[in-house]
Amino acid sequence: MEKKTQHTGRSRESGRFQPFLRKNSPSGGGQPGKNLPPSRIWLWFLAVLAVNYLVASLLAPAPKEPVNIPYTLFREETAKGNVHAIYNRGEIVWGDFRNPVTYPGAGTETGPSGSGAKAVTLFTTTLPAFVDSGLEAFLLSHGVEISAKPMHEERNAWETLLYGFGPGLLFILFYFWLFRRSASQGGMGGLMGLGKSKARRYDQEGEEKVTFNDVAGIDEAENELVEIVDFLKDPEKYTRLGGTAPKGILLVGAPGTGKTLLAKAVAGEAGVPFFSMSAAEFVEMIVGVGAARVRDLFSQARENAPAIIFIDELDAIGRARGQVSIGGSSEQEQTLNQILTEMDGFSSRTGVIVLAATNQPDVLDKALLRPGRFDRRVVVNLPDRPGREAILKVHTRNVPLSGETSLDEIAATTQGFSGADLKNLVNEAALLAARRGQDSVTAKDFLDALEKIVLGPERPLLLSTEDRERVAYHEGGHAILGLTVPGADPVHRVTIMPRGQALGVTYQRPVSDRYSYPEAYLRARIIGILGGRAAEEVVYGTKTTGAESDIEQATGLAWRMVTRWGMSERLGMVQLAPRENPYLGTQAGFGGTKPFSEETGKIIDEEVLRIIRESLDEAKRLLTVHRRELDALAAALVSRETLDEKDILSVTGLTPPPAPPAAKLPAEG
Repeated sequence: MEKKTQHTGRSRESGRFQPFLRKNSPSGGGQPGKNLPPSRIWLWFLAVLAVNYLVASLLAPAPKEPVNIPYTLFREETAKGNVHAIYNRGEIVWGDFRNPVTYPGAGTETGPSGSGAKAVTLFTTTLPAFVDSGLEAFLLSHGVEISAKPMHEERNAWETLLYGFGPGLLFILFYFWLFRRSASQGGMGGLMGLGKSKARRYDQEGEEKVTFNDVAGIDEAENELVEIVDFLKDPEKYTRLGGTAPKGILLVGAPGTGKTLLAKAVAGEAGVPFFSMSAAEFVEMIVGVGAARVRDLFSQARENAPAIIFIDELDAIGRARGQVSIGGSSEQEQTLNQILTEMDGFSSRTGVIVLAATNQPDVLDKALLRPGRFDRRVVVNLPDRPGREAILKVHTRNVPLSGETSLDEIAATTQGFSGADLKNLVNEAALLAARRGQDSVTAKDFLDALEKIVLGPERPLLLSTEDRERVAYHEGGHAILGLTVPGADPVHRVTIMPRGQALGVTYQRPVSDRYSYPEAYLRARIIGILGGRAAEEVVYGTKTTGAESDIEQATGLAWRMVTRWGMSERLGMVQLAPRENPYLGTQAGFGGTKPFSEETGKIIDEEVLRIIRESLDEAKRLLTVHRRELDALAAALVSRETLDEKDILSVTGLTPPPAPPAAKLPAEG
């Protein structure tokens, strides 16, 4: 038997504790006549039946009734050759004339014979009591077709009802079924189940419980939500002083940072039902369905209060109004309006808290973000190095690791990885170790899995000796500059094994997490990126297409230096680039006219080109100075294909350059 608990909260007006009630009865239940349509609808039912009968009469009219004529008239018309065909049923003869015959007693229409005459085509006649033995020969001699099949079918009463009222009755029965179904689902929004929310409910008692122990690397966001858990566990602690819990909490962060997991952990820690639904599941092509699903979702949450509602990708329905449709309210706007209404309609004392996640907070409607709706904004950032190590520990609980495997070293090599990326890394390393027949996962498995994720899988591409040598010099140029340019990231691995779309890869990693990039570091990045093309020009004196990706990266970095970060003396600290989404890494574009003149655009192009040319010249100069080390590294790559950091330092005899000195602060006074 399920145990239902009641949590109490203090009413500010009365000073007494009020329970968070669970509503066990369905909405609208117990009302007489709830499942019956309104009385005026019966008039429409009668109209439908009448229209059905009229349409059936027009489309399928009743067959013409034959006229009973004397036997003598039948003989006369037969003798004239005017009888086309007959069949008989007992003493009754049925037939039709070739040409209509006017018979005075056939009807009320006026014909050539006077009033009451009618043109007759179908007829019946009764054979006389005496036997006319020569009738058959007489008919055949005058070309009359004698048939044993009836010339027309009579429609009985059941057929009349079926054609005249059947479709209308089916429509009425179908309406009754839809009405009763929609009434049981909370109104016409529940018609055919369209208005029923598609929220997935996670009961912490029946499923694997998710707690804060399963969440790592996002301590700042976790601490923001501890208060919510404490409120759901002990509301009296806060309500006794008149405080209320926030109605809504907006989780903002890049994809894969753990927003959904964090919301589940809140529900797990509080021990309350958790309703999860994507915002895209609210909106359908049919108008009004989204609003109906919102009502149903909040109704379910209230019935199971205290509970948590989680709406993922809120930006799908929460975009600023007035930008979606012209001349009327769109389905998306109606759904958003219903969410605003629901959040205004329930008190925080009901024990229902709404959590939502998005990675585009800038596009949300301001009405969603005002106090009383989504009161708090919790930013879920990418984890730092200790955070990544903690996440790796969580995901390797059931993974046997070798003694040499250091999660700290793996965390150091995975800068910029989200929680989802780290989970995928652990899974790929485990699969790779199992494929190799090992009993545990080693550090090499993690490194190989990291290269597969970042660089792509190895391609069994057969290159000629000349191409292998050119690729070795290209990647060697990147590596030599990584060892000689001050401030450059250390070179971790170099390979000429084709991976993904690249013929070779040089993998560099920073010593520590970076959150601010000095201009010297950015210059060193560009110089290192252009090292492949510079090596080709120094060694061969020619250019190849192998530097396409390098050119793209260097150009993008130089362009951001000029337009976003104010690192151009000619332009100064002026924002000349469209706003960038920090969580998705995408740019919205200018949306029309550029916010600068053509002359400024020309200067931007000149400054970007200047940075690229200066960096390329510096790369050529350094490679010329270290030509001997470049040749040695290229030869080692041709023979061994892949070199790690120790091998590179051993082959070249170089040491990593020192970091550029930090800028000294001016003395006070």
